[in-house]
Parts: sequence; C-alpha cells; structure tokens
Amino acid sequence: MDDIKYWAALSRVPQLGTVRFRRLESHFGTMDRVWQAGRSELKAAGLDDRVADVVLEAQRTVSPDGEMERLQTAGAHVLNWNHPGYPPRLKETATRRRYSTLRARYCKGQILPEDERSVAVVGTRNPTTYGREAATALTADLARRGIDGVAHRVALENGGRTIAVVANGLDIIYPRDHARLPQQVQERGAVISEHPLGVRPDARSFPRRNRLISGMTLGTLVVEAGEGSGANWTVRHALEQNREVFCVPGSIFSPASVSTNRWIQQGAKLVSNYTDVLEELNLNSVTGQIPMPLPAAETGDAQGVLLGQLDHEPKHIDDIRRHAGLPTATVSGLLTLLEIQGKVKQVGCMHYIRVREPAAAYGH
Repeated sequence: MDDIKYWAALSRVPQLGTVRFRRLESHFGTMDRVWQAGRSELKAAGLDDRVADVVLEAQRTVSPDGEMERLQTAGAHVLNWNHPGYPPRLKETATRRRYSTLRARYCKGQILPEDERSVAVVGTRNPTTYGREAATALTADLARRGIDGVAHRVALENGGRTIAVVANGLDIIYPRDHARLPQQVQERGAVISEHPLGVRPDARSFPRRNRLISGMTLGTLVVEAGEGSGANWTVRHALEQNREVFCVPGSIFSPASVSTNRWIQQGAKLVSNYTDVLEELNLNSVTGQIPMPLPAAETGDAQGVLLGQLDHEPKHIDDIRRHAGLPTATVSGLLTLLEIQGKVKQVGCMHYIRVREPAAAYGH
C-alpha cells in the first residue's frame, strides 16, 4: 500500500497525535494528499498555524521513500489502523481520548491470530527472588498453553510465543542488558513500538508504552509492583480499556508487593496459579484439558501441607516451597491467606513461622 509510506513520514511529526491523524484522514481521504497539502489546506483540515508549520517542515526534510528504506534495512515494517494486520484489540481501546487507537505501529516479527488470546505480564524492574520465581512459574505454565525480560525469556524457553512492546524506536536497544532478547523475541513472536526508528525512550515514553501493552491483550498479570512501579500505569490503562487485571499476592512486609496487594484489595483477581487466569478469561475451552496444579486437589489440603512444614523456627519461603512440592505462586498466595487467617506469621525477609493456637479454657 503506497499510502503507508506517508503514514510513516507523518509519524515523524510528534504534534500529530491520534486525533489530528483522524482529522487529516477524514478531510483528505489519504495521507499522500496530506503530504502534498499547503498551509491553507492543512488549516482547513483543522490544524492550527503551529502544527501546520511543523507538517510543512516535515514535507521539506523527511523522505517517505527514505523512511521505507530505513525500515526495510532494520527488518521492520509499519502498519496503520486501516491495515488488516493491525491488532483488533487496539481498535477497541478508544474509551477515552488518551487511550484511543494508535495511528501507526512499527513491528519486527509477526503478529498471528492466536495472539488475540494473549496476557500481559508486567512488574517491577527490581524483582525479588520470589518475584522472579513467580514470574517464571506462571509464565511457563501459561506459555505452554498458548498465553518483562523474565516473562519473555521463559515464554520462549517453554515453546511459547511472546510479544515485546518497547518505548523507543525498533533500532534502539533499551535496556542494554536486553541486547540479544529483541532478536530472539522477533524470531518467535514480535517486537512492536509506536515510535519511528531512531527515537530514544524518555520519561513520557513508558506510560504511553504501557497503554499499548494492556490494549493488545485480554488482561494484565502483575507479578510484583512497588509504590512507584511503572506497572501501576499498565493496571490503570487496563482498567480504562475494560481489560482484566490479575495480581500475584506478596508479603505484607515487602515493598515490592505494596501495589499488587492493594490492587487485589480493590478488586483485581488474586492469582496463585495459572488456572486462575485461564478460568477468569474463559480460556479453558480453547487450551484443552488443564491439569490441576495441586495434586492434593483442594486449597484446604494445600494449606494443611504448608502448615505441616511450619513450626516456631523461621523457614524461608523457598525452603517451604521445596519441601511442600508446590509451585512458588501457589505457596505465596496460600501463605498470604494463612497470614490473614492468623495461622502463620512472617518474621522478616520472607521467613515464616506457625502461630500457636491459644489453649482452650475449661470452666468448672
């Protein structure tokens, strides 16, 4: 489609957001006509003098053909909202102006129809050991059934597809310790961005990126999130976009779990294993027979197993998990419930003890 190169060229104009793109498309019909328009025509389409001047400057300095050549060299392509390959769920996110459909999407790799059944996995950039293990366990289980750096790597290692959304141009690697990950992701999924090539991330890029993450998926799973975590933006966007929100519970003493525990209090789905996600999204019917993660079958039995591992000597959650033979996320969720019930107590640094039950009083 020849018109796409003009979308790519006009995407170089930061002042042309979704609303102005729609206005121009409605007035001119195609973007090649926008590219050829003069000042009076641009103003007639609803642009003010300042934005019209920026568009005229882009017409003089940006080459549509050059944009396409750069994309081809980078192994990327661009889609607009009229293209059949544009993610349908992004077209459903126009509930508020700032959540409206993105004008264009840059992509490396391939988006497939089955990606419509995806779930976003987000969390803090500084996860605890528990957070890494929970992300690993949940992502592995979901990936094997068709569902941040840890989540992407685990999904790939378990034969699943993954989609990475970045806050910069697709030719920029950020953070640097993810240098090899984008190539691995695009081979088994896709890396996407709303930014043209060469654009580096800034403080405003990440909240905007997060609305794209939540908008493309059925729901968002938050593994760990502290008070100032960017994952909180993703949750807010997901709620605005009418998406499901799932949270892994954490210790009430852990700063990394402050936000996840609060979101659960406010109605997010508590996740202790992957079936919690599949059941809430009604995905069991499309993923085949789902084995129960707890051989003991009932949550009460699993709680009994955990209580059997605890006494007055503090034990770390990793040791409890290993001896109980249960998934990390399941152990964490059940320990949180047992804390609430007053049956166990965390005594610091993810170490737990069993709370002694008061002795019965007998009258005479």
